[in-house]
Amino acid sequence: MKTSLLITLSLAACLLHAEDIQRDVRYLDDGHARHVLDIYKPKEAKNLPVVFWIHGGGWQAGDKSDVALKPAWFMQRGFVFVSTNYRLLPEVDMGALIRDCAKSLAWVQKHVAEQGGDPKRVLVGGHSAGAQLAAILCTDDRHLREAGGDFGGLIGCVPVDGDTFNIPAMIEVAETRAKVHGFPLPKYGHRLKFGNSPEKHRDFSAVTHVAKDKGIPPFLILHVAAHPDTSAQAVHFGNVLREDGVKVTVFGAKDTGHSKLNNDLGLPDDPATKALEQFVKQVTGR
Repeated sequence: MKTSLLITLSLAACLLHAEDIQRDVRYLDDGHARHVLDIYKPKEAKNLPVVFWIHGGGWQAGDKSDVALKPAWFMQRGFVFVSTNYRLLPEVDMGALIRDCAKSLAWVQKHVAEQGGDPKRVLVGGHSAGAQLAAILCTDDRHLREAGGDFGGLIGCVPVDGDTFNIPAMIEVAETRAKVHGFPLPKYGHRLKFGNSPEKHRDFSAVTHVAKDKGIPPFLILHVAAHPDTSAQAVHFGNVLREDGVKVTVFGAKDTGHSKLNNDLGLPDDPATKALEQFVKQVTGR
């Protein structure tokens, strides 16, 4: 009941602080039905930093409306909040998903000033599958540049409980676990989702693209502390970033779960939200 009340109050605050919530804005004029995004902006927005959010759903499901408390929380802190859709597996391949997100982000950078946002200050985030997509956009600069966007305009990245920053490692762990315990391999597991090719598995892994002096923005990697896979991926990714001089915070949230961690972002006294607030202050300088 307490959580439901807080969610209701936060949604009311979202409407109170939003001068405009624009839904189903097309980022590709002649594109797919899922080439749309939602824009939440505070009253009298002017030159505000921007959040670009990518939903989860195993790359096969999910929707831009799955943002819970985040638009309200970010708007209350002076952000324009954008949540995007993208095409899904298996209708298209993983490369198309990444390109969709890159095109959406590039569109935001080109048009968000019209909504009171600053295209030079964009924070990219995402949950689960969206965490992998956010991380690859913020490490592999080819995607955003090819879409006509500005990699230098990214001020931070917040991937939430992703398990595929290092895809070959995740595949090996999952498949070894299944074999050792006599479980059948999934019919459409990570190996196939990411192209069934070692080269593609490496190329779609954010860890592959980390390098010094590349302009990679600071990272806040949130993960469920009790989950061995997302914890291992988060710590390893954080170490790779740190070794190449990228500012990174890895925060393991206790007493939570994969969906709860994401949905609770924005709740008062939530530890992961406090880590997020500190990170936001660092990357915005306020």
